Amino acid sequence: MKETLIVPAADERLDEVVEFVLNGLDARGCPEVTQLQIELAVEEIFVNIAHYAYPPGHGSVTVTREITPGGLLRVTLSDSGTAYDPLERPGPELSLPIEEKPEGGLGIFMARKSMDRTYYEHRGGKNILTLEKKLR
Repeated sequence: MKETLIVPAADERLDEVVEFVLNGLDARGCPEVTQLQIELAVEEIFVNIAHYAYPPGHGSVTVTREITPGGLLRVTLSDSGTAYDPLERPGPELSLPIEEKPEGGLGIFMARKSMDRTYYEHRGGKNILTLEKKLR
């Protein structure tokens, strides 16, 4: 069953989004470490949308959550802001000292690494980013 939440693209709505995505995962036997990985990915993607997709206060994010019969969590975050595929961005250069690393890119890198599958499409004027994670 798919569930949908629509919220303004604003940092102060992050807790609501995370709670929506994680709701009921304990009852499904989802390990805490898996929940933390999901939370990290959702947080990074949502905050990026809130900061960069729209001028402040001018857009929304649609979050869709689905758990398949096989125990796969699929979370889709979509917005109608500026077209941007965060997955095309090269990963950070991890071998550089922290003071020499260019700014940006680490959050998306961590989100991708914490999920089993992440993919992006731009369709119908919307950015659609999907995160998938097995719950066990």
